[in-house]
Amino acid sequence: MVSMIIVAILYIYVTGRGRERFEGSEPVSLKQKTFFLLGIALLYFFKGGPIDLLGHLMLSAHMAQMAFLYLIIPPLLILGTPVWLLKKFVNHKAIKPAFNFLTRPLIALISFNALFSFYHIPVIFDVVKTDVTLHTIYTILLFIASFMMWWPLVDPLPEGNKMSGIKKMGYIMADGVLLTPACALIIFADTPLYAAYSDMTAWMAALALCVPASTLAGLDLGGPELFNALPLLEDQQLGGIIMKIIQEIMYGSMLAYVFFQWARKERETDDLDMNPILEKN
Repeated sequence: MVSMIIVAILYIYVTGRGRERFEGSEPVSLKQKTFFLLGIALLYFFKGGPIDLLGHLMLSAHMAQMAFLYLIIPPLLILGTPVWLLKKFVNHKAIKPAFNFLTRPLIALISFNALFSFYHIPVIFDVVKTDVTLHTIYTILLFIASFMMWWPLVDPLPEGNKMSGIKKMGYIMADGVLLTPACALIIFADTPLYAAYSDMTAWMAALALCVPASTLAGLDLGGPELFNALPLLEDQQLGGIIMKIIQEIMYGSMLAYVFFQWARKERETDDLDMNPILEKN
């Protein structure tokens, strides 16, 4: 929580009184500030708050956590960061080459969805979920990959390699297709897939990632079912449905936005092409 508060305070200072320290800086709109601070608040709620603990007890909570972490928070943070501040970051000589490569649409698309799908293979999931180092590394990698995946769609830099509207729509649809197998695996499985939520030993190891071992030792826990009102299989299916619904809402909203932006630009182009003809007549 402390780190989130520090980031929020720094953002408010840099976009407010401290803005004059940055060459070429411009005023930051209330809308941008709202996007960024909402992103930080959601990041704390779903990663640093009670949902993180609940995600170790219920797969449905974990999938909701992942949906917000990778499908909602990244675009909020990107859109909430001022262009002049983004430029200083992405144009840094130590960052620019890797950033330009990883945000290429095909690379970004494949990287995020491959990491997401690989994570949900049961044997991989159980290993990552019960090892604190692997869990931390994989979460960070997937979080970074989600930023790279969203960048081609919401890139606010004027000099960025902008995709056309029709390519963005294809990108969004491809994203939805590539995310579907992992969700389908979880939704349509006829048995619980993950030992981290069904096996007592693995479940305790996963729970130890966010609850001190000394605290766990003093508790008489009956098993994963103790904290879940749903049977394990139904909780698993609910998790896949939650992820799919949030993905459909986010991608559907972005698809609609991109389509109407593209249609508006096409109309403007047609109007400009017609003006010389109308003037001659």
